[in-house]
Amino acid sequence: MSEATPGRARSGAPTLQDVAREAGVSLATASRVLNGTARRVAPAFREKVEAAAEQLGYTANLSAQATARGSSAIVALLVADIADPYFGRIAAGVARGADEAGLMLTIAITERDPQREAKLVRALRGQRPRSVILAASRTTGRANEELVTELGAYTSAGGSVVTIGPGGGTRSVGVDNVGGGRALGAALAELGYRRAIVVAAAEGVRTSDDRIAGFSEGFGSGGGTIDEVLRAGFSRDAGHDAVAAVAERIEAGTVVVGISDVVAMGVMAALRERGRTPGDDVAVAGFDDIPTSHDTVPGLTTVHVPLEELGYRALRSSLVVDAVADAPLTVEVVLRGSTPRLG
Repeated sequence: MSEATPGRARSGAPTLQDVAREAGVSLATASRVLNGTARRVAPAFREKVEAAAEQLGYTANLSAQATARGSSAIVALLVADIADPYFGRIAAGVARGADEAGLMLTIAITERDPQREAKLVRALRGQRPRSVILAASRTTGRANEELVTELGAYTSAGGSVVTIGPGGGTRSVGVDNVGGGRALGAALAELGYRRAIVVAAAEGVRTSDDRIAGFSEGFGSGGGTIDEVLRAGFSRDAGHDAVAAVAERIEAGTVVVGISDVVAMGVMAALRERGRTPGDDVAVAGFDDIPTSHDTVPGLTTVHVPLEELGYRALRSSLVVDAVADAPLTVEVVLRGSTPRLG
């Protein structure tokens, strides 16, 4: 019969009691070191406990840590659709920041449903994440009020909330969507375009509304007119279906502006299916400058948004007490072959 290792339970994973026994300290001291309470532990005892934990292969109990600290070593990111490259780049930035801070990242999908978003926050409250980052675009109305209520309960318990974009949280990081839209409108007008169709999300979605407002101002200042705003969504299919219904009547020389690059790619597909040529008789532009916007044929004119940096800033902001709001990240128009100069 084999003998148990001295100071170690006979079977199973090592416990906190095993670590305390191996280090020669009290259970309370071992817990303070490994579960991260605010009470200070002398460096000599801390070193003993950490060495014992490493020797025994002890893994801290996340539930115990959450109880001791009032929060867990987890940061939660809520995105509308992880398959959308826009959210994928933001998630990459959040993940980089979480790794640097020694935190684990969990991602929840809202499916662009404000009520689902509120329910997810309610469920996350039970897991006590260190912070919650909201990347889905904010809306107005009752559903948003429900979300604000849930976030208020979470922050009252000591949690930190950061929103990417305006509204919904105690802090926010964002980009200048109005300024980006304005710059895009002015650039297209300078290229000679005077008529535009905008494919946007539902009215009340703030990112979409801000981009439309900016574009209308910039395009109008250059002598352009928006003929129509097609209310669709933020997906490729939304852009495709909205333009498929009107493709035959779009006049040559018109620029169709997708509220995001993903929407614009759906627009390009619909135009081709209806016998139109993107970048030839109908120009197309997007917004975000996701990686695949470089690979479309022709290349997609867009507005570059530093999405990964946006996610990284959101994570860092969520960990700083009384963080000062950062200025919105700057954006830049990128002209490509989908919007050739007219005349």
